[in-house]
Amino acid sequence: MLDNLDKRIIAVMQGEFPLIAEPYKELARRIGITEHQLLEKLTEYRKTGKLRKMGVVLRHREVGYAANALCAWLVPEARLKEVGQLMAAYTIVTHCYSRIPQPQWPYNFYTMLHAHTRTECKALAAELAEATGLENYQLLFSTREWKKTSMTYFPEYAGGE
Repeated sequence: MLDNLDKRIIAVMQGEFPLIAEPYKELARRIGITEHQLLEKLTEYRKTGKLRKMGVVLRHREVGYAANALCAWLVPEARLKEVGQLMAAYTIVTHCYSRIPQPQWPYNFYTMLHAHTRTECKALAAELAEATGLENYQLLFSTREWKKTSMTYFPEYAGGE
């Protein structure tokens, strides 16, 4: 069970991360606890599986990556894990996951690629294809960005104190 402190921590941790010398101290201040207490709780969440990862959301277009493509791959079932590990190791791949294929759409593996141009994106996909030995893939280019947010838990606690 999550108590009020847990909910306050979760709410503040999913907001903007302060770009200052002591960000955890500032987040702890917003919650009303010490930096040490916050770091202890985050460590506990990590050990118990309540927290799996912390990461950033890059607004690709704002930093110059105008060509974004979902690359749909046809991967033999027996190679899914191997291909997933190989592709996930590439820094150009920001999302990497498998899905159950459908009769009208046989692709079962997806990667998200980001580049400055569509030509660059195509070259990146070709590089991944060569590295994995996969030949059957489709590039689906983004034409518009709709949403760049994640699920928000406990918004009523977002104010901290």
